[in-house]
Amino acid sequence: MEGIMNKLRHLDAYPKVNEDFYSRTLSGGFITLVSSVFMLLLFFSEIRLYLHPVVETKLVVDTSRGETLRINFDVTFPAIACSILSLDAIDISGEQHLDVKHDIVKKRLDVNGNVIEVRPDGVGSRKMEKPLQRQGGRLKHNETYCGSCYGAESIDGECCNSCEEVRDAYRKIGWAMSDLDLIEQCKREGFFQKIKDEEGEGCNIYGSLEVKKVAGNFHFAPGKSFDQSNIHVHDLQAFRKDRFNLSHTINRLAFGDYFPGVVNPLDGVQWMQKQPIGMYQYFIKVVPTMYTDENGHTIQTNQFSVTEHFKGAERGLLDNLSGVFFIYDLSPIKVTFAEGHVSFLHFLTNVCAIVGGVFAVSGIIDSCIYHGQKAMKKKMEIGKFN
Repeated sequence: MEGIMNKLRHLDAYPKVNEDFYSRTLSGGFITLVSSVFMLLLFFSEIRLYLHPVVETKLVVDTSRGETLRINFDVTFPAIACSILSLDAIDISGEQHLDVKHDIVKKRLDVNGNVIEVRPDGVGSRKMEKPLQRQGGRLKHNETYCGSCYGAESIDGECCNSCEEVRDAYRKIGWAMSDLDLIEQCKREGFFQKIKDEEGEGCNIYGSLEVKKVAGNFHFAPGKSFDQSNIHVHDLQAFRKDRFNLSHTINRLAFGDYFPGVVNPLDGVQWMQKQPIGMYQYFIKVVPTMYTDENGHTIQTNQFSVTEHFKGAERGLLDNLSGVFFIYDLSPIKVTFAEGHVSFLHFLTNVCAIVGGVFAVSGIIDSCIYHGQKAMKKKMEIGKFN
């Protein structure tokens, strides 16, 4: 048994030295103190990394199909009235959403930016108190009003009971409204008086769009939009103006839901219009993104990068294209973020590396200082004897 113990004793890689042979120095004590503090700092840093989740990033090919793209926006136009401003969305597949009103809210703003009125888009038109029949004359008892669409009816018997409905009927068949004074519904609702009352006001428009996940654009522009010979144009004749100040502030623009760490580069961006006519364009590259938190919950969203360009024109040549355009395209590469924790074995390995590394480096430094001092002292003694 004692032979086995002796053999085991010879395997000891850490031979002990009698304390009588130890030589403690001031430099060694200082190095020990500094290395201990440094070791503790690294240790606490490693604990923090172990306790907090880390995010792993990967790039994969986006193989999703048939999905939609949700666009959340909040844009302020300080010099254009809400009654003039419209929102359209068009994609390369040919699908169009003209004069979007669903899930859109407009705030009327005064010259100081204070809110005058908040209403969902398309709501708030004055009702006709004494409407006329299509053929003229007053309504009789229990008779239902049916306003004329002035030749823009898509089906026989279609009714246009408000100025907005007449304008929509004209837009659907690609007609421009040359003179709203001839439209009885617009006269009775005070359409021009409404525009005059809102002159000098601004508009904050916010909401969301649900579009196909293909390249396209959405834009804010004055006037009703319609197609004329397969060209997208805006009818501005009803407003009796040929130029509009499209200065704006983008309070928020996001392609999808929020996730931790996302940066939307257009949030808070301002642009002041200096030329009288033109379009301001944002060219956006949308990057599909998937974020998975430590509990396994997944967020399918998007990030984006952007460049900007202003396209000006001579007066009268580009009036129908005045607006703020957001032209987006999608990247074929998807970015995935996955939260996770460092394993305990990995944490233990790092702690051992910290302790052993600091201990070894501090020992080398102490040895260099000790032997350096010893050599200098020996040389000084030799010089003294000489």
